[in-house]
Amino acid sequence: MAMPVSDPQFLNDQRKALRRTLRQRRRALTKAQQRQAGEALCRRLRGLPEVQRARRVALYLPNDGEIDATPLLAWLRRRGARAYLPVLRPLAKNRLWFVHYHAATPMTRNRFGIREPDTRHGAHRARQLPPWALDLALLPLVGFDDLGNRLGMGGGFYDRSFAFTRRRGPRPRLIGVAHDCQHVERLPFAGWDVPLDAIVSDRRMVRPRHR
Repeated sequence: MAMPVSDPQFLNDQRKALRRTLRQRRRALTKAQQRQAGEALCRRLRGLPEVQRARRVALYLPNDGEIDATPLLAWLRRRGARAYLPVLRPLAKNRLWFVHYHAATPMTRNRFGIREPDTRHGAHRARQLPPWALDLALLPLVGFDDLGNRLGMGGGFYDRSFAFTRRRGPRPRLIGVAHDCQHVERLPFAGWDVPLDAIVSDRRMVRPRHR
């Protein structure tokens, strides 16, 4: 695993510049390229033992050019697994809760304009899960490298929500997903990044050595 960069300001500037570049790369993909990449990603995911075993799976609705993992939904449903979407927790700053998602789920937009289940509905409040109750979570990435280091959007929502996975005990498997064009040779590593069990793109898979 790479050593974290010691100068916080230098690290922050590096990561901001990389975010701009890599977000532009994924936005530049055509709709056909996006669709093909999402289908290829899901074929790879379906072959992973931790995905095959999982019964409570968190994924996300793609935004800002993120790779689309939703083709996995029908496959999960056929296997008797449940899919969950992240929801911003209003009373817990910058943390996520997860709500059961299906075709009839009422949706709303959060403060970032991203679609999420509308938890004002009583039935959805009853179907909320804390992060530790999941079997598997798919995390959208902005960038990744061959060592399994990752770059997120910078808000820290997933890092805060899954910080408990650093401790011993039961925990969900965490898999980062991205377009292969978001791969870089080396990423500046931040010590607060929650380690992943794997990173999967439409063309490759990385298994970090630290897991």
